Amino acid sequence: MSGKQTTISPDKEGIARAADILRDGGLVAMPTETVYGLAARADRPDAVAEIYRTKGRPDFNPLIVHVASPEMARKLAIFNSAAEQLADTYWPGPLTLVLPLREGADIVPAVTAGLGTIALRQPAHPIAARLLRELGIPLAAPSANRSNGVSPTHSDHVFASFGGQSPPVLDGGACDAGLESTIVALDTDGGWRLLRPGPITAEELTETLGPPEKSRGATIEAPGQLKKHYSPGKPVLLGRIRADQDGFMIGFGEVAGDVNLSATGDLAEAASRLFAALHQAAASGCKAIYVAPIPAEGMGRAINDRLERAAAP
Repeated sequence: MSGKQTTISPDKEGIARAADILRDGGLVAMPTETVYGLAARADRPDAVAEIYRTKGRPDFNPLIVHVASPEMARKLAIFNSAAEQLADTYWPGPLTLVLPLREGADIVPAVTAGLGTIALRQPAHPIAARLLRELGIPLAAPSANRSNGVSPTHSDHVFASFGGQSPPVLDGGACDAGLESTIVALDTDGGWRLLRPGPITAEELTETLGPPEKSRGATIEAPGQLKKHYSPGKPVLLGRIRADQDGFMIGFGEVAGDVNLSATGDLAEAASRLFAALHQAAASGCKAIYVAPIPAEGMGRAINDRLERAAAP
């Protein structure tokens, strides 16, 4: 990225320019009714890696995917009657639905944190809505600030957070809600749970769907909570430079492997490819998975944390 802070006007030409940047795999900070989102197309690993790189580290929580319409959302997730009711009532708006990921959905595994669910929202902000319609591609968009920073509710906040490394900002002025969206997990049996409070209250949701379900072990949970997590279903051996004859090697840097997280040693690229590599290793006929050493610095700490959970007995 350049050191220049670029503002894009939200007129017809500006929307088209922002869409071109995103279509080519770049980032654009876009306004929503909640906060500004750091948007990238959700179907390209390099674009998702750029989100991680710009924010400073991957936190491996599922990224919210923004869609232009319920029809676009249904191509990515399985909607039950409760999901249809919530979408009909609150979309477009500040409600994120966590739903079962549809098989074959064109979404980078890092976006869903390797889970079988996807978080979806149709934003109500007119500029975000116009951009999504112009682009025609779902956008992953966490808050447009460096990790652990305060969420941005104005374009100036985005520039202040990223400084000279800021992506172009599609300027929509101040966000109306200024609070991140409400997140609801919908179980296959029609039950629901509030994962994050937001502008749409639990009382409103209860009025729409009835009382929420209590948390259950078999239902959708946030990633990274258990000591053993992200498991590929076979032994994972870390810090190796070669695999045994019956092993699948996940390389990094000069350790080539059957698949390489980043031949150049780029930790942001490695983060974006991690879950896809584990899926590929799990699907292979090999009996064990060997992983090259990952530097325990910066994003490498988060990558190693997830690998250690995958390797836990």
